[in-house]
Amino acid sequence: MKTFSDYNIDLMGKVGTEIRVLCPQCSPTRKKTNLRELCVNTESGAWFCQHCGWSGGLGADKKFYIKPEYTAEKSKLPEKVTEWFKTRGISTNTLEAMKIGYGPIWMPSTNKEEQAIQFPFYKNGVVVNIKYRDGHKNFRQAKGAEKVFYGLDRMTNTSDTLIITEGEIDTLSFIEAGFSEVVSMPDGAPAANAKSYNTKFNFLVEAELKLSKYKKIILAVDNDEPGKRAEEELSRRLGPEKCLCVKYPAECKDANDTLVKYGRRAVKDLVKNATPLPIDGIFTTLDVLSKMKTLYKDGVQRGVATGWPGMDNLYSVRPGELTVITGIPGSGKSNWLDCLMINLAEKEDWSFAVFSPENWPIERHACELAQKIQRKPFMNSRFQTSGRMTEDELEEAAYLLSESVFFIQPDDEQGEPTVDLILDLAKKEVFRHGIKGLIIDPWAAVSTEFGNLTETQFIQKALGKIRRFGRLNGVHIFLVAHPQKQQKQKDGKYAPPTMYDISGGAHWRNLADNGICVHRLYEEGFKDNTQIYIQKIRFRDVGEIGMHTLRFDLSTSLYIDDLPNGR
Repeated sequence: MKTFSDYNIDLMGKVGTEIRVLCPQCSPTRKKTNLRELCVNTESGAWFCQHCGWSGGLGADKKFYIKPEYTAEKSKLPEKVTEWFKTRGISTNTLEAMKIGYGPIWMPSTNKEEQAIQFPFYKNGVVVNIKYRDGHKNFRQAKGAEKVFYGLDRMTNTSDTLIITEGEIDTLSFIEAGFSEVVSMPDGAPAANAKSYNTKFNFLVEAELKLSKYKKIILAVDNDEPGKRAEEELSRRLGPEKCLCVKYPAECKDANDTLVKYGRRAVKDLVKNATPLPIDGIFTTLDVLSKMKTLYKDGVQRGVATGWPGMDNLYSVRPGELTVITGIPGSGKSNWLDCLMINLAEKEDWSFAVFSPENWPIERHACELAQKIQRKPFMNSRFQTSGRMTEDELEEAAYLLSESVFFIQPDDEQGEPTVDLILDLAKKEVFRHGIKGLIIDPWAAVSTEFGNLTETQFIQKALGKIRRFGRLNGVHIFLVAHPQKQQKQKDGKYAPPTMYDISGGAHWRNLADNGICVHRLYEEGFKDNTQIYIQKIRFRDVGEIGMHTLRFDLSTSLYIDDLPNGR
């Protein structure tokens, strides 16, 4: 009997009955090559691609039902259901328009079959998901369903404004108030204690083209901590310049509360009175009062840990800041930054966009990163202290990297890699993958056309633009800049360069939030040690000036924090 591999279907190490993997028929030729559109049933051996329609199976039964069994033309809703919706301000006309259903479903939370309200999710007129809500306010979604906006087909772009809510009832509330183009997140807001929630927003990609056509997006999420986190992430990905936020009346936490307590007019006023997110201009303290209260309750938050405990009191990584990294040639700047990136990806679930021409071709750079993930050499060498990674381990690392590292390599049609082009491509990755980090390594590879500006003026303008991008999009930017030619000291050694030594002037130090020098110790007895000088910290809650030494492992190109007293 044939196996999935005979059809070039890679299960990617996934387990379960119904899984989603890359489609060998269409993934290699698509722009979004990482989208897993092939639905595979490992029990029946059947598969179906939701993008290109390729289907088949290993056995006689090649039919694969990837969509929930739901018939929009259900019998009339029970009176108790319509009465409950009526108490929430939702009419039968709205229920019929959204094809709300009702029927039995097994609820894991109660471990028995329950009668539940059914909210169908339509994509191009076809049901691709159903969310169920029983009388105990337990929720579940159809097994193996596609995660898309609830109300995706209502995004017709006939209006220049879209409303995004946190749940289905809030969507119905806005429809009840007369709005047409309104949708909700399929899984609600991230939990208050969620450390990472990147994948929770993958549903945006399916609607990317439609979202780009709206001039204004109203964020009507719940007035609680999870809602605020959803508002922050949605505005970061969609662009704060086009997002507006609603302010609910007193004692109301969401749109449905507003509908029930104050009626349809109050829901309309939510949209009418929605306020833009602060971007530029003049503000009062009332514009940032909620954030002031957060600082009062929780204190100023440090950045995330670097992965080297001995360094964490000197430097932490906070979204929205700019770190400039320098060092003499061969000091390990790029390699140290790669290690930091992998640490943040593994420990904090950060994802990155990486513009690193000196490490091209991409496959070579990817192999270097694979070493850091597997902690094993990619190739055999005289330095290795452990066995070389296996091909399976290389493949495993490649899949992990595909979810956290996105390489920026402009093609000829896009033109030279200018600051504007790099930031434009990075912005796309903010939307698609929620990147928290952007690496530009090195600055010398960025296309610079000074025009009527001097080099110093150009750098000032470019760094200002880069800082602004980081702050608006909640992205930490790491920028590697080479120093001018260094002179040896009397002892024949090079002193660690400072940020003032970087070619182009003092703006490198003045405009950076953090400044780091990576300096390799080549003298006898210390040739494998690297000093990390923290030369500038703008905000003391992030770190402090100082130096920490890491041991460099030639076998894996890793930096190890195991030297006594950091030396």
